[in-house]
Amino acid sequence: MASVSELARGEGLGRIQTILGEESSLLTHQSRTIPRDSLHLPGPDFVDRILIPSDRPPRVLGGLQRLFDTGRLARTGYVSILPVDQGIEHSAGASFAPNSENIVKLAIEGGCNAVASTLGVLGSVARRYAHRIPFIVKLNHNEFISYPNAFDQIRFASVKQAWDMGAAGVGATIYFGSEESKRQIQEVTAMFQQAHELGLFTVLWCYLRNAAFKTKDADYHLAADLSGQANHLGVTIEADIIKQKLPETNGGYTALNFGKTHKAVYSQLTTDNPIDLTRYQLASCYMGRAPLINSGGASSGEADLKEAVRTAVINKRAGGTGLISGRKAFQRPMKEGVGLLNAIQDVYLTKEITVA
Repeated sequence: MASVSELARGEGLGRIQTILGEESSLLTHQSRTIPRDSLHLPGPDFVDRILIPSDRPPRVLGGLQRLFDTGRLARTGYVSILPVDQGIEHSAGASFAPNSENIVKLAIEGGCNAVASTLGVLGSVARRYAHRIPFIVKLNHNEFISYPNAFDQIRFASVKQAWDMGAAGVGATIYFGSEESKRQIQEVTAMFQQAHELGLFTVLWCYLRNAAFKTKDADYHLAADLSGQANHLGVTIEADIIKQKLPETNGGYTALNFGKTHKAVYSQLTTDNPIDLTRYQLASCYMGRAPLINSGGASSGEADLKEAVRTAVINKRAGGTGLISGRKAFQRPMKEGVGLLNAIQDVYLTKEITVA
């Protein structure tokens, strides 16, 4: 298995094929579900082509254009974002003991389009870095110091605080399907409205959270149909960018026997291929009018490089706009973290890798 230190070997598509190994068939899969021509796909003109007709204020469009014009992926229509808010959700020790270097510096050195983190982290370095790379301030978090642990996204920051520090955008999480989700939807809707009024773009972590979604047969938190519906709700409250976990299964509605869906979702609009499942997530984002970025997932050690490149290939070939990958890169020495971020970006820079 290729390691981060082996990134310098090989060029372009050949290197990516080597990293993928037995899963290199992902590079040749042809989707026959939702036609690519029916999607609003990424491109250097995405803001002009897709977002200009919307009700977004000019300053929001300007912030999104700055996002697309930053880093190694500048003017490609794709994004690579470094998020680190695990100091709240995983404890500071669990997050920063492996590497306590400046995460904003890693995002800049790694050629990212933006860095996303907490009010405290970004506020502590705002005067040094806010003009150099777009800041995305995460407004709510799931804190784990209360005992016993509860699972709820609560406000930690205000939109005004993000605006004051010079942030370009704000982010938030909704645990769709949870007991607290109705309150979270209302809170985030209000925060996103205020963000747009102040000229900040919005990123929504559209995660599912309900114990009933995980059965002995599958974890339907990662089902394409349920996560796609979460995406649809996120775009409905005018999230400018949707962040979602990569789907690993499907059929959540039918297996859990709730809600309403249509049999064509399973017979025509999806297959078991991860590219087709991710395309359904994208179609749920108003056919791509809101860009879909997938999360890089937790760090698992030596397999991180392959997992990150695999996720990027799936996202790009499905029609997605990029990755938001943090722990895999951050919990490494700076050089290795930069190498992993660059490997993700190389997928989007490789012209031979096209939308399926």
